[in-house]
Amino acid sequence: MSTFSQIYIQIIFAVKGRNSLISSSWEDELFKYTTGIITNKGQKLLAINGMPDHIHILIGMKPNCCLSDLVREIKKSTNEFINEKKFTNFGFQWQEGYGAFSYSHSSLDNVISYINNKKRTSQKEII
Repeated sequence: MSTFSQIYIQIIFAVKGRNSLISSSWEDELFKYTTGIITNKGQKLLAINGMPDHIHILIGMKPNCCLSDLVREIKKSTNEFINEKKFTNFGFQWQEGYGAFSYSHSSLDNVISYINNKKRTSQKEII
């Protein structure tokens, strides 16, 4: 018998000091790079988006995955990627720690919609 699981985790982490360093001019490259890391680790990306100072990632996680190891790899690799590409004039770093929230399968559409519309929602909140 094979293993069956439905583990859905939203991961959120921020730029060090909550500085607004993630630019819309290169965030798509960051998200594609992050997607590659998640896929190469055998996990399923369901949504990714963010704001200038943080990102949201929703994954379908396999039970053999250690969440802290996955997040550490994402943050380490994307940090190096951003600095090697010289996307910012400042030394880029992620803040220590992260948020992780689990969701039921029935909540996925709402969570995916929230993440995909994050920028529009936040802009409306400012107005």
